[in-house]
Amino acid sequence: MINIVLFGKPGAGKGTQAEFLKTKYNLTHLSTGDIFRFNIKGDTDLGKLAKTFMDKGELVPDAVTIKMLESECNNHPDSSGFLFDGFPRTLSQAEALDAFLESKNEQITATIALEADDEVLVKRILERGKTSGRPDDQDAEKIRNRYQEYNEKTAPLMDYYKGQNKFHSVNGIGSIQEITERLSLVINSLK
Repeated sequence: MINIVLFGKPGAGKGTQAEFLKTKYNLTHLSTGDIFRFNIKGDTDLGKLAKTFMDKGELVPDAVTIKMLESECNNHPDSSGFLFDGFPRTLSQAEALDAFLESKNEQITATIALEADDEVLVKRILERGKTSGRPDDQDAEKIRNRYQEYNEKTAPLMDYYKGQNKFHSVNGIGSIQEITERLSLVINSLK
């Protein structure tokens, strides 16, 4: 089983790339954003709680995120691997994910970070906001707040995974195909 964590700031292309990678490597794509939106649309208790944070451009608290993600993993017992998109975002989430996978005799195979300049990403998200309808995609100040949250809470995870020799960085600027090829080189090297 291969379990990949796909990192990157909002707008780095994680969701776009995950669509290609899940098919190519037969992985179950677990996007915390999609899981949150499903719970919000379904008006679940966890969804209502998550929405209060997302509307302010803040990260959803670890306990809520972890509970949602574990439930999704358990819904796919026959998966040949997972592609985690947007999770973990904090050290405590990474530790919780490691513990959860270990309880299933699994582990993270690698973490891959899509790297891109903040201003390029702000433009990408504002463009996405024209069609996504998401309020957090239509306000440059909220987007920059998400980057600040990312830098404070998520960037330290790089050291956590570097300590496990599982961290890889990939240039996230270029055509979708070019970026997919870069990601594939990393994943193929893991086999």
